[in-house]
Amino acid sequence: MSATAQKGHNQFGNLPVWDLNDLYPGKDSPEFKAAMDEAKSLATTFETTYKGKLAELTTSGRLIEAIKDSEVLGDLTGRIGSFSFLQYAQKSTDPDRAKFMGDTNEALTTLSTKVLFFELELNRIDDATLEAAIDKDPELARYRTWFADLRKARPYQLDDKLEELFHDKSVTAYSAWNRLFDETLSSLEFEVDGETLNLESTLHLLSEKDEKKRESAFRALGKVLAANGRLFTHITNVLAKDKEISDRWRGYQDIADSRHMANAVEREVVDALQSAVQAAYPRLSHRYYKMKAKWFGKDKLNAWDRNAPLPTSDERIWDWDSAVTTVLDAYGRFSPELADVAKPFFNSGWIDAPTGNGKLSGAFAHPTVPSAHPYLMLNYLGRTRDIMTLAHELGHGVHQRLAAAQGPILANTPLTLAETASVFGEMLTFRALLEKTTDPQQRFALLSGKVEDMLNTVVRQIAFYTFERKVHTARRQGELRTEEINALWLEVQAESLGDAIIANEGYESFWAYIPHFIHSPFYVYAYAFGDCLVNSLYAQYEKASDGFAERYFELLKAGGSKHHSELLAPFGLDAKDPQFWTLGLSMIEGLIDELEATAP
Repeated sequence: MSATAQKGHNQFGNLPVWDLNDLYPGKDSPEFKAAMDEAKSLATTFETTYKGKLAELTTSGRLIEAIKDSEVLGDLTGRIGSFSFLQYAQKSTDPDRAKFMGDTNEALTTLSTKVLFFELELNRIDDATLEAAIDKDPELARYRTWFADLRKARPYQLDDKLEELFHDKSVTAYSAWNRLFDETLSSLEFEVDGETLNLESTLHLLSEKDEKKRESAFRALGKVLAANGRLFTHITNVLAKDKEISDRWRGYQDIADSRHMANAVEREVVDALQSAVQAAYPRLSHRYYKMKAKWFGKDKLNAWDRNAPLPTSDERIWDWDSAVTTVLDAYGRFSPELADVAKPFFNSGWIDAPTGNGKLSGAFAHPTVPSAHPYLMLNYLGRTRDIMTLAHELGHGVHQRLAAAQGPILANTPLTLAETASVFGEMLTFRALLEKTTDPQQRFALLSGKVEDMLNTVVRQIAFYTFERKVHTARRQGELRTEEINALWLEVQAESLGDAIIANEGYESFWAYIPHFIHSPFYVYAYAFGDCLVNSLYAQYEKASDGFAERYFELLKAGGSKHHSELLAPFGLDAKDPQFWTLGLSMIEGLIDELEATAP
């Protein structure tokens, strides 16, 4: 931890907090103001230099100059935007931080309108002309996959003025509603047994050993979410309509096509994943929760029991140092190089771990820009699951660091592969913990916890994707009432969880706190994609570990420079093959088999 970074001290030890000085010393600093001025100047120069001239540059062999200049500008604006968001994420309820982020985003949107022409104009260059330029210039050839992805978006481009309008209005359209959602969620308070808690701490109680605590937290969540249902319903309606307008103008056929295009994945691949997981519901979630109900001595589980730890589970609280050692040791056993890439996160102010009022809920890894480094956000509460979250977000951070050498355009990994390193890091950490656990009852509980994490990643996220599809489809027929969204939620949850889980009163509102529905429509299938992919990868690793680490590093270092089919080929995997998903799901089924065979 750098000298300027503070630490949050509590029962978990010294928890690290971010040191954002690596980006800028502060929002009022001369450095930040100079960066904003430089970005405005670069954007104006870029527009003057290149607008209307890209076709000519392509034939003269100088298109690479424009691409490199766009990357310089992108790195600078990315750094500015990252700083404004990260300081906001630490305390989103602070009006000054919120205003600073709002003003910064508005300035960046205005600035980026000047360079909006770049990709639009690139897509108007004749295919044969562009291909000839790529063949002649090895530097340009590095961007072949990026050009191909741009070309796929060409049928959905609008004319330049309309694109500018869509872009400018984003500040008062979906971006504004995203911010309202975040600030509302961060400010919610939940009364649990006489104690006032924030969302993160209340959700955490759903995995408490004490059933009364779990039920109290569940009731508090249901009560507060329902009380704010009108606002969450309105936000959902507005954003679904906003997306429908955009899709209609652009001509997308399916409500999720724009997401698939952003993810560089074919619709049929996602459809195959969804179908495979839905077909496996009875073998996975339905079967597991019936078993869990039996272990709890119940016919059915209440909704607040779904993530309850088993009576035999190891409920010790892990201090921060133990969590760090556990994860780094697991990474290092797979590859010392992997641990070396991960270590700087823990002594450089790159992680923000404590929970706090106003801090955004959940966890994330923000890549910032290639010239800087990622920042990880956690809400660490000392459970084994929090160690898995650390392993997950650290995997993202490692992936982002390794891909940074690709530069601002190609370092960005499509969501289909963006969850690979994170889920693989979780798997390495789980296997290390399992190996150290000799007590049969604790081993059983650890296995069940891993199965539940996998069900939450695969079954639950595909159910989320299905729910989103239903909401966006229904919204095209008119505004949805809260009761209608609640009904869609309960329908999908019943289908995915099975008869062994009771949808207790209050559960109908639980869709309201899921941020992915608001920030990134249809993002959620990427988690299931990543989990099944890693299960398949890990199966290959167990079969033949020689040379696996080297191939794995090459996959991570590629970032977004290659299509998923090309990156998976060295492992003998193909996401278009239905057997690919079967292999991934069979690993979860195998763990459930083991639990059934060893149940106490």
